[in-house]
Amino acid sequence: MTTQKRLGQVLGWTVAAAALDQLSKWLVLTYVMAPPRVIEIAPFLNLRLGFNYGVSFGIGRDTLEEWPGMLAAFKVAVALGLMMWAVRSQIRLERIGLALIAGGALGNAYDRWRQGAVADFIDLHWGDWHWPTFNGADIAISAGVGLMLVAVLADYRKARSEVPSEVKVAPDAQGDRP
Repeated sequence: MTTQKRLGQVLGWTVAAAALDQLSKWLVLTYVMAPPRVIEIAPFLNLRLGFNYGVSFGIGRDTLEEWPGMLAAFKVAVALGLMMWAVRSQIRLERIGLALIAGGALGNAYDRWRQGAVADFIDLHWGDWHWPTFNGADIAISAGVGLMLVAVLADYRKARSEVPSEVKVAPDAQGDRP
């Protein structure tokens, strides 16, 4: 596959991930959560609006709440690096995985730039135990990481299958001499 085709594929997946994330956030903020409330979808799934001022799981919230642009700029730089890596990759699953991670990072970076925090609204729970609330960008990032793992494992299995199962060793090398 040519570099131009890989670039097109990477841009397509990156833009799709970021656009779907932003569309879902717009719908939730504009229509679903106006006014904000908890909406039970299933016994394990709620829609619940929250804003993350920190990094993953709110880490660094106190510091980063005052400087949202710094984290947004960092995420954009990381996304661009991931996209460059993806364009260079010859492995399709790796390329798509990297593009999804970059798209998720760009979706969350746009939130930080626009409103100073990332809008989260998907609340998975088991009884009273709640996973940290997340959004479409986080789903894209998780799916991208999953694809990267599949690509690595597939490449590992392929490399192992190419190694001969028995390696012939000369009798002298086996220590058969007295």
